[in-house]
Amino acid sequence: ALEALVTRALADEVHAGGPGGDALVTTGGTESNQLALLLAREAAEGPGPLRLVCGANAHHSLHRAAWLLGLPEPVVVPTPAGILAPAALDEALARLSHPVLVTATAGTTDAGLIDPLADLADLCAARGARLHVDAAYGGGLLFSDRHRVRLHGLDRADTVTLDLHKLGWQPVAAGLLAVRDATDLAVLAHRAHYLNADDDTAAGLPDLLGRSLRTTRRPDVLKIAVTLRSLGREGLGALVDGVCALAGEFAALVDAHPGFELYATPTISTVLFRPVGATDAAVADVRRRLLNSGRAVLGRAAPDGRLWLKATLLNPHTRPGDLATLLTLVEGNTPT
Repeated sequence: ALEALVTRALADEVHAGGPGGDALVTTGGTESNQLALLLAREAAEGPGPLRLVCGANAHHSLHRAAWLLGLPEPVVVPTPAGILAPAALDEALARLSHPVLVTATAGTTDAGLIDPLADLADLCAARGARLHVDAAYGGGLLFSDRHRVRLHGLDRADTVTLDLHKLGWQPVAAGLLAVRDATDLAVLAHRAHYLNADDDTAAGLPDLLGRSLRTTRRPDVLKIAVTLRSLGREGLGALVDGVCALAGEFAALVDAHPGFELYATPTISTVLFRPVGATDAAVADVRRRLLNSGRAVLGRAAPDGRLWLKATLLNPHTRPGDLATLLTLVEGNTPT
C-alpha cells in the first residue's frame, strides 16, 4: 500500500494531467533506463526491431540496455553543444523506418545540461516516435517552483527515469521509472502461485511481482516516503533551490579568479572548471591527488575534448567558505 501511494504521487509530479500514469521503484537510473527500453520494445509496432536513437550526451547505461535486450546498436546523434538539437534528431529520424525510441536527457552526466524537451516531444509526436527522458539527475527540479520550468515538456514523455539519490537526498537505492500510461506496465505481469495467486489478488493482497524485474526487493520506498512526509514538496524544493544557488556562487568564484577557467554557467548544480594553462594530464593529476588525500572528491568531464574538473554540488549545508577552500585546494595542488 505504501509503495502504491508513493509511486503514484511521484508519477503525478511527472505526468500531471496525463491519461493515468504510474511509477515503479528501481535500484537507480541504470535499471530505470533498462526498463524503459524493455517497455518500448514490447510496445513497438511495425517492421523490424525497435531502434534506439539518443544523443552523444546520453548516459552509457542506455547502450548497455540495448545490448542486454538484443536491440540493434543505438543510433547516436552528435551533440556538439552538449544537448540534443531537434534539427539533428529530425535528420536522424528521417533515415529510419523501424519503430523508434528517442531518448532525451534532463541533466547530462558531464555538465548537467538539459535537452530541449518540449521541442523534442513535438518532433517525436510528428514522427511517430516514442520518447523516453533520462532525468536521473535533473528530475529533482520538479520539486522546485523556481526551477521546474527547466523541465517543460517532461510530462509528454512516455517514460521518465528518476533517481532520488541525487536531488532527492536518498541513500541508494532510490530510483524510479515513471510511465505516462499505466497500461504500458501490463507486459510486466507474471504469475507465480506462491507469490500472487489469483484468489489472493482477488482478495485484495498486493501483487508486486509485476512491478519489478526483481522478485526479492528491499523496502526502498520506505525512506522515500519518510522524506516526502517529513519535508514535503516545499522542503525538498528549498533544498533544490539551495544547491542550484550554491552552484551559481561557485561558478562566480571561478569566473572571477584569474587562475581558473569556467566552462559555462551551471544549468543545475554542476560546475566545470580547470586551471588556466593546465594540460589535461595536469588536470587529471590534480583530481587524483585530492581524491587520494581525502581532501576533495571532484569528477571529470571532457565535453569539448579538453579535460575539466567537475564539482557537483548536492550538499545543502555547503557554505561560501567551503567553496573558496575548494578552489584553494585545487590551486595548491596544480603543478606550476
